[in-house]
Amino acid sequence: AYANWVRSADELINETTTTNLLSNAFIEIEPVKGLKFKSSMNGEILRTKFFFFNPSNATSRINVPIPTTAESIRQNVENLSWLNENTLTYNTTLWDDHKFELLGGYTNQYFRQESTQVVADTYADDRLPTIQGAINVNRGATVSGVQEWSLTSYLARLNYNFKGKYLFNAAIRSDGSSRFGTNNRWGTFPSVGAGWVVSDEAFMSDLPAVTFLKLRGSWGIIGNNNLGNYTSYALINNTVNGVFGNTVATGAAVSSLANPNLGWETTQQLDLGFDLNLFNNRVNFVYDYYTKNTTNLLYAVQIAQESGFGNFNDNIGEIKFWGHEFSLNTINTTGKVRWTTNANISFNRNVVVALAPGIDRVYGQHHITKVGQPFAQFYGVISEGMYKNAADLASSPKVPGRSTVGSIKLKDSNGNGVIDYGGNSDDRVIMGNPFPDFVYGITNNVTYGDWDFNIIGSGSYGNQLIVRHIYSTANLDGVFNMVDGAKYRFRSEANPGMGMYGTTVGGGNVTGIERDWMNSRFVADASYFTIRNITLGYTFAKPTKVYKSVRVYASCQQAYVFTNYWGGPNPETSAQGNGQGDGGNLSPGIDLSNYPVPRTFTLGANFNF
Repeated sequence: AYANWVRSADELINETTTTNLLSNAFIEIEPVKGLKFKSSMNGEILRTKFFFFNPSNATSRINVPIPTTAESIRQNVENLSWLNENTLTYNTTLWDDHKFELLGGYTNQYFRQESTQVVADTYADDRLPTIQGAINVNRGATVSGVQEWSLTSYLARLNYNFKGKYLFNAAIRSDGSSRFGTNNRWGTFPSVGAGWVVSDEAFMSDLPAVTFLKLRGSWGIIGNNNLGNYTSYALINNTVNGVFGNTVATGAAVSSLANPNLGWETTQQLDLGFDLNLFNNRVNFVYDYYTKNTTNLLYAVQIAQESGFGNFNDNIGEIKFWGHEFSLNTINTTGKVRWTTNANISFNRNVVVALAPGIDRVYGQHHITKVGQPFAQFYGVISEGMYKNAADLASSPKVPGRSTVGSIKLKDSNGNGVIDYGGNSDDRVIMGNPFPDFVYGITNNVTYGDWDFNIIGSGSYGNQLIVRHIYSTANLDGVFNMVDGAKYRFRSEANPGMGMYGTTVGGGNVTGIERDWMNSRFVADASYFTIRNITLGYTFAKPTKVYKSVRVYASCQQAYVFTNYWGGPNPETSAQGNGQGDGGNLSPGIDLSNYPVPRTFTLGANFNF
């Protein structure tokens, strides 16, 4: 039996109630001229209640006959957080032209979450979906817990400028995080920056076309503590079973190793750039170059199974990032018709410099992160179509006992004469990149009298996506809906189809290869350009007794997407992280057929009173 989606939508209960309380207060005093002390306190209480009830006469699950077992989930989550900031700032000017700003501060941040979940099933009456109305409470899924973290920081900063022409700043901060091991909780992060307004120099008077020119550069180190609240601790699993004689007893065991030396992931970054305005600011150009190295990456390193554990949380490796970013603003026309344009383009690259000692690669379900390559590259077998006939099958490498005429034909990349999948020396290779060669955007604004027109576009080029949803939608031996292209699968030598989908003869032993073995058939070009917004407006500028002015407008968001992407209507909707082994920063660029970005038409009016 299949799910009755209409009945499920009508009778399932899926309710979320959120209560949010925010507060903030501050005090600021100036005991002497130029010296200010400020202390602020911000707090938040967030309560969320969730209730899900699946009655016995409706189901949202595949292959579950009706009536089914009624089930419910109740969750209560309460978050408490606060931030206290205290700063002392001193501003002074010496000898008329030397301006200084000195700042010192101390901050403290705290977060606590309490959560409870109760899962129950087998209700005597669907009209009484309370916990007491359930015959069975699922003790394994009924849990409660507390999460806490805190961050303490000391900071100092100096800003200096001479005549607004020579600029310098320096800062340092020291942060202590409860998330790290007792031996390594504190990190110190300095930064410096400088700027030179070249256009204010006397020698620039010979270049009247240059309205403004500023050279700038900065260097700094930042830290990352974005990991679990108790990653550095040894955790206990209290649902471990042990056998004593003929009796099974429940006990507790250590489930993860402690690392008191776990510390900050750090990124050291250098930025160089300039701002150039020409022809009385009619042309403005901005350029930035950056290079940054992230070291001491927070990662779960695989260790020998003999230790009794699968991995160990540690600081490992290094990844280098660099790129160029360009921005151009122009005033194209003036007068009655004013037309301005903003365009930008960015080129970003990365490479893995090092991983853990003795390890040069880390695998994901569909990705590989390898030293000397960009991180999180798509990893699988190259598809070469289908075995066209018996002669093609006989003369080509194949999967022993599984390949047949009409089944998917894969490339023998390691040259051992057979197609193998899994392990460090199989036929998988890097077959795609989720990161674009460049991203870009352009905005045009036109005004004519009381009319205004705006059009915004953006896109990316050179990136690819794994069309993960065709695992299911093109499951030739499954129960899910088939994509239209499955009609043109291989049926016979005389009717080979379009070469995208293979034969169903042989069942899962054959179709499972093209479905379950990640191969280049799943990789699609995800380059696109989107007309993101078009707006046309008219302003009634003459004031009346009721209003000063009124602007009416019509707009269209997501007007059109130019793309060759075949995996769905919009490659922007790619997913990352889905609970199926595809989550995390090392597994980006997976399209699970998320809801596409909608095209939206809007009519509106802005009143100025």
